[in-house]
Amino acid sequence: MSEHTPPAADPIRVALVDDQQLVRAGFRMVIDSQPDLTVAVEAGDGLQAVRVLADHAVDVVLMDVRMPHLDGLQATARLTAAAADGGYAPRVIVLTTFDLDEYVLEAIRAGASGFLLKDAPPEEMLAAIRTVHRGDAVIAPSSTRRLLEHLVVALPAEQAADSPAHDSVAGLTDREREVLVLMARGRSNTEIGTELFVAEATVKTHVGRILAKLGARDRVQAVVTAYETGLVRPGS
Repeated sequence: MSEHTPPAADPIRVALVDDQQLVRAGFRMVIDSQPDLTVAVEAGDGLQAVRVLADHAVDVVLMDVRMPHLDGLQATARLTAAAADGGYAPRVIVLTTFDLDEYVLEAIRAGASGFLLKDAPPEEMLAAIRTVHRGDAVIAPSSTRRLLEHLVVALPAEQAADSPAHDSVAGLTDREREVLVLMARGRSNTEIGTELFVAEATVKTHVGRILAKLGARDRVQAVVTAYETGLVRPGS
């Protein structure tokens, strides 16, 4: 077994939510081929997903954005609402196509832990599921950065300065700002530690404090805040 497929007593339970049956079949074939992953639930639209997942606990949901009856944004918000109240909620990965979906940012605000390009290679999808299950929301750093730069519209400086998010960023220490900028550039904890000449455990501590100060659920939400407040600029 490779280092990317750690042994697990219980496989990671995945839900597939997409209105195209052929897409779901392809994802299922890839996911079920892995000893540490299993497709537990499928749904053809967001409404069906919310209903089915109310009775079936899963760990990670692969959620299409554009679906009939209830779209991926609304379904994500409903599925992740429990987490805001301290309850259990699955982690959601939004499936998107780079040039078409303008809803990825909204999906992250609604509670998604990240996003994955629909045409990503199978190994990238598998890595994304495992990454999100571990609680780390950095998925495909190059795709993450491209999509954020494509989707985030920087606020005018005067509006950004007046926003609560700007106040929370202002409360970061210089080192925490350095770490957040590197997070926004898609660096892993190990890479950040190497660049700043500190231990990975120290980076994890900084990341935890950054999330707490920003009121961010995970790394992706923190990175969105970094872009929206102008701490990181597209193309920088």
